[in-house]
Amino acid sequence: MRLNFPRSPGYLTTEFSIGESNREAVKRIEAWQSWHNGSLALIGPEAAGKTHLARIWAELTGALICSSDLADASLAPEGPLVLEDVDRGSHPELMFHLLNRAAQNGTPILLTGRTLPVSWPAVLPDLRSRLNALQFVVLAPPDDGVLTEILRTFFKSRNIRPSEDIYPYLVARMERSVAAARDLVDRLDEAADGLGRAVSKALAREVLGDDTENLDLFEG
Repeated sequence: MRLNFPRSPGYLTTEFSIGESNREAVKRIEAWQSWHNGSLALIGPEAAGKTHLARIWAELTGALICSSDLADASLAPEGPLVLEDVDRGSHPELMFHLLNRAAQNGTPILLTGRTLPVSWPAVLPDLRSRLNALQFVVLAPPDDGVLTEILRTFFKSRNIRPSEDIYPYLVARMERSVAAARDLVDRLDEAADGLGRAVSKALAREVLGDDTENLDLFEG
């Protein structure tokens, strides 16, 4: 009988795979003490690793995660803060207060979003000017090397050791995101358990509905 216990996403530093797609972002996060005006925006598409990297920075600095829908700026926690998904909307007084605080007394703040700060909503003129001047770093979608290491990490968390040929096969066919990698490993694990088979390239081909090999043989 298979017991499907929910798996919470892991945000350990050791589980963050570094490659060309995110190396610059990692450098900027590690150099947080040199941020201009004490603030930085981490920009990237959905499931590119923004939350993971933000949690690593929070652990590094002792920062707290602050809800972007907090209306009363005076209730914002003291000390370093992470404010996520700012591009989806946040209270303007809160944003203005936090950015001013970072610039005036050096209390750092890391903001995340999918779009550049110049496009973030801001009804206050002074906030608009601060967002336009906010420094940012772009976190690109995972490259092949990063995706491979992400898959390895998810397989390892399930005590699965597939053959090496499965990695280039999956990377060439999957959506380039951490979420897609996690979902794919879940599907392969469930299929292997249900069929009583090992996780392999052949199983992956079945799970993905990939008939290219059979088609090539037919055409040959």
